[in-house]
Amino acid sequence: MLGKTAIVGNGDGIMVFKAAGVDTYPAEDEKKAKDILRKLAKDYQIIFLTEDLARPLTEFLKRFDEEAYPVVVSIPSGESGGYGMEVLKSAMDRALGVDILFHKD
Repeated sequence: MLGKTAIVGNGDGIMVFKAAGVDTYPAEDEKKAKDILRKLAKDYQIIFLTEDLARPLTEFLKRFDEEAYPVVVSIPSGESGGYGMEVLKSAMDRALGVDILFHKD
């Protein structure tokens, strides 16, 4: 599993990651993404997931917070609704107990 990285998402946008050596897994909907994530979790350390698929899978993704690996990172896709930033803020608040990124209460 050392250093294996993947991205799960829909559309051709994920193919850009292939050039950087990231394994790409297309998923047309959240059901397919969930199935792929279950399989990838056994072999990958970092899994990027496009925001459009991550948002409906919020509850499912919480199970990955309890283990060191894989780290599942939501990335913007198309028009970003800010979900990725919400998740990042929540993770920082949990880990550090303070808001070091946004400086808001």
